[in-house]
Amino acid sequence: MTLSTEIGALPQRTEAEETARPRTARPLPVAVISAITVVLIIGAWGLASAYALVSPVFLPSPRQVVLALYNLVAKGFVDATLAEHVGASLTRIFGALIASIVIGIPAGIAIGTSRVGRGILDPIVEFLRPLPPLAYLPLIIIWVGIGEASKITVIALSMLPSIILSTSAGVRAVSKDHVNAARSLGASRWQVLAEVVLPSSVPSILTGIRIALGAGWTTLVAAELVAATSGIGFMIQSAAQFLVTDIVIAGIIVIALIAILLEYIARLIERRLVPWASHR
Repeated sequence: MTLSTEIGALPQRTEAEETARPRTARPLPVAVISAITVVLIIGAWGLASAYALVSPVFLPSPRQVVLALYNLVAKGFVDATLAEHVGASLTRIFGALIASIVIGIPAGIAIGTSRVGRGILDPIVEFLRPLPPLAYLPLIIIWVGIGEASKITVIALSMLPSIILSTSAGVRAVSKDHVNAARSLGASRWQVLAEVVLPSSVPSILTGIRIALGAGWTTLVAAELVAATSGIGFMIQSAAQFLVTDIVIAGIIVIALIAILLEYIARLIERRLVPWASHR
């Protein structure tokens, strides 16, 4: 029996049988799953409030929080509107981010390209990285004072390790073939650094900046505890002292929404600058 005869002898599916076969359902998009999760959380929150499972002092209803947000926008809280609180916090966050970028990227390049730089800076970064901001906040106040400089300094110190470590990792991951090719074409050390190493490290640097933004927001509340008169963290702390829980939850929601928006913007910038490295 030939191979063609054997193949012809195999049972063939008819068109009707192929049509009758069950088709695998398409999986739900991640955005739909996330939306369902949010709806379920808000629904459970609303039910807990409606049936008084938790005291309104500790968990106000979603309606109360929405009203609190409206009042924050229209009337404000502790002598400032929501826009003024957000503006003060964003000024501190971006001031700290700029300072950490200016210091962190050169430090990361030094660690990634020089044994001397690694020997000097590695111990400092590893000492600073695990420290919580509240641990060195009193020392920063003693050194810098209680003005805006101390708040920006504390936030910048929390951002620095992420940017330094991501930059050094990106520098070390640069292809040796690219570096050797540039050197063979007569590029100087600075040209190799500026035209090969630094552009190749941009994806890692941008990832470090995104991580640093998250660390900055977590430090913001602690930084605004010190002689602040405005800011989202200051607003939350002031509301917590008087058990105004709806304002506290509204402030937390505002921080989360701003952080999500900044993350989205950072991803757009990453896609624009390094489309070959974007996997989202």
